[in-house]
Amino acid sequence: MRIAFLLLTGLLSAAVQAAPAAPTTFDRSHWPEQLDSPALFDVASRAEILGFSQALAASEALDEPALAARLGLKQINLLSINQVRARLWQQLWRNYDLAQQSCEQDASFCYAIDGQAELRQQAAKFTVASDSFYAGWAEPNREFHQRYLDELLRKAALFPQIASEIERYSALERNGAELNDRLFMLTFDAGPGTVGAGTDGLTEYLRRQKLGATFFVLGNSLQMRRDKTSLTDLRALYKGQCVGIQGWQYRSHGKWQDWQQSVLRSQARVQADLPDQYVPLFRPPYGQRRADSQDFFASQGLQVVLWNIDAQDQSALSGEQSAQRVLTLMLLWRRGLIQFHDAQPKAQEAVAWLLKQTAQSGIGWEDCRHFAGKS
Repeated sequence: MRIAFLLLTGLLSAAVQAAPAAPTTFDRSHWPEQLDSPALFDVASRAEILGFSQALAASEALDEPALAARLGLKQINLLSINQVRARLWQQLWRNYDLAQQSCEQDASFCYAIDGQAELRQQAAKFTVASDSFYAGWAEPNREFHQRYLDELLRKAALFPQIASEIERYSALERNGAELNDRLFMLTFDAGPGTVGAGTDGLTEYLRRQKLGATFFVLGNSLQMRRDKTSLTDLRALYKGQCVGIQGWQYRSHGKWQDWQQSVLRSQARVQADLPDQYVPLFRPPYGQRRADSQDFFASQGLQVVLWNIDAQDQSALSGEQSAQRVLTLMLLWRRGLIQFHDAQPKAQEAVAWLLKQTAQSGIGWEDCRHFAGKS
């Protein structure tokens, strides 16, 4: 009977959730200008906001069966989807309002928009003329935003049955939306990699750039790395960086019976091995954590840290494609926590490309120790 029940549960789960589509990116060569001034960053930002807003508005015209079919799901949580949509509209209006402050310097993609309702109206009729300077950008961008929106709505459709970074369980959780405009922070998951792999080159590169990122490490990977090298080498690896925790193993902390022990064990490991680099931040693998876990994290002095910009560098995307995706989302959301995976060799390539493209754009990089409240 128990086996039959488990089989039935698996079949129901498969019926609810089909395989997600491959992550999308956007070839930035379609955009005809370099982001070599704050005003040009705003031009590109306004364009991305209008493009995404148009995709969001169009999705609201779909009824529940049509939306479920588009997302590849048998069932969807429409209440969750609508809550996410409402939050997205708030963020889009806030961001467009910030981006239009430079319209006197460059009026491209500037419209008479003075509130969320007017943004909706403008998005619904947003077009780029065929003879426009930006004509080559329009169609590839439309395709990107429809696919990216589907990524978000699919997570919303499965929430809270399947937890993710799409929603916070409380205001105590952080996802980057609380940062100031044009401010971003680099974060890296699931490390450290093996000796000589991605983590080594990446941390050295960041030190040369005088940047401090937050590395969310796995306790077992950290211990194996220390055992194969030395404690001195481990501390040198993360010199100048911040190190948070991601549990003992990279597995969902939403359903795992021993999730608390995973957190405590990894916290003790990092505090002992990297006392100068440790920051009291926990990032749940896959964004999955229990809805009632906040009291536990608070009791351990930990903050849950999610993300709002994902590089998808564990997918088939190349390093440059991951970076192009990140830059497009930076223009759209204008602030936030960027999620990379440092064990991936392509992460350093992506970060280097990103820093080069944004060097004159007027953005800033949040200090990881400041973010963690550690002076």
